Amino acid sequence: MIRPEGQPILTAAAMRAAEDRAIAAGSSVGALMERAGAAVAEAVRRLASGAPVLILCGPGNNGGDGYVAARVLKANGADVRIAALADPRTEAATAARAGWDGPVAPLAEAGEAPVVVDALFGTGLTRALDDAVARVLGETVRAARLSIAVDLPSGIATDTGAELSAVPDFSLTLTLGALKPAHLLQPAAARCGTVRIIDIGLDRSSRDWSMTKPVIAAPTAADHKYSRGLVVVIGGDMPGAAALASEAAMHAGAGYVMLFEDHAASTPHALVRRAWSAEAFAQALDGKRLDKTAIVVGPGLGKGDIAAAKFAAALDSAYKLVIDGDALHLLDDAAFARIKARPTPVVLTPHAGEFNALFGAVSGSKIDAARDAAARSGAIVVFKGPDTVVAHPDGRTRVALGASPWLSTAGTGDVLAGTIATMLAANTFAPAEAGVWMHSEAARRLGGAFIADDLARMLSAVRTSV
Repeated sequence: MIRPEGQPILTAAAMRAAEDRAIAAGSSVGALMERAGAAVAEAVRRLASGAPVLILCGPGNNGGDGYVAARVLKANGADVRIAALADPRTEAATAARAGWDGPVAPLAEAGEAPVVVDALFGTGLTRALDDAVARVLGETVRAARLSIAVDLPSGIATDTGAELSAVPDFSLTLTLGALKPAHLLQPAAARCGTVRIIDIGLDRSSRDWSMTKPVIAAPTAADHKYSRGLVVVIGGDMPGAAALASEAAMHAGAGYVMLFEDHAASTPHALVRRAWSAEAFAQALDGKRLDKTAIVVGPGLGKGDIAAAKFAAALDSAYKLVIDGDALHLLDDAAFARIKARPTPVVLTPHAGEFNALFGAVSGSKIDAARDAAARSGAIVVFKGPDTVVAHPDGRTRVALGASPWLSTAGTGDVLAGTIATMLAANTFAPAEAGVWMHSEAARRLGGAFIADDLARMLSAVRTSV
């Protein structure tokens, strides 16, 4: 079994294409089913620790995987039984059913078991489960001490992560061949439990991958404050937000952080503070390296003419740029055209409400929505949330593994903006992804009931560990 970090993500259509390529290269649906079912059986055998196993089989190939798993488990001495929704309807699943020499009970008579395996429906489901089926699935899973979904929990939309019907919480999901979007996108991701990948020998080429721990270079003896990266934060009506972004940049490893702020705010002494004016801003950036400087605009910026002028000054500059919070509402198609013409990258960091206001409501996959937004804007789009997606203008996306729900508190987005700006200024590989990972890891280490100030400070420990 393969952990989900740093793995390709395949949609339902991409999985079908990968299977077609494998068949064209000499494999067969039956051979793929044998590999999948045998691997599921081995995982169940080890995790069940001798407890009785109930496998719920559907009429398609997901059910066929279940029949194979049951046969292999029984051959290895396991106490296993099957309850099926209907007779198999595919050639491969029919052959797998024929290989099972035990009884098959109707799904309505499934009863309970310590270990339950859901092989009803996997990738490609497009409609809700019948109420009776959803009820049996929910009752058996909730009664089990260990519940395992084969490929996806039944009732989940593969590509969007939507719940098509009521879905219980599983202990483990064994995804076949590759990650699917629903393993990472909410609300489905919360139902999957621990996710592990079973390699069945498919070509997993994809533009979409899950995030993994970044590699960030440590300072060397030759470094100084400017070579480690200069982050410039432009403040506004809510000074605490800009202060949080600044402090996050400092703790994330920036060599020099400068805050343009007209209002008093409690900040570290190491932070360089200046009063805002267009002239002071231009003077501060004069002669600074394009490759080692990043600007943050938006946290607490406010509205009105002064805010718009500050945003315009940031966009007019040639430096790397993180646009967050209030500044996102100042973007339009003309600004996108300017972003596309800039010599250095721009990162947008909208949460769902900001994203919908800027790009329109998401009606399908969050991954596709982020990808389209990046292409339209010419920027790297960090579509924030418990399932953050980072999309690049060239079509690549990276999806974060589940974030801490304790991040749902004021100021954590400001911390993320400062962290990403630091990664940009330091020329870190995949800077937006690195910033998202560090932000999430800081939250994980804090545990719970933290505030954004705690999150910013925890970045120091995270930064030294990567």
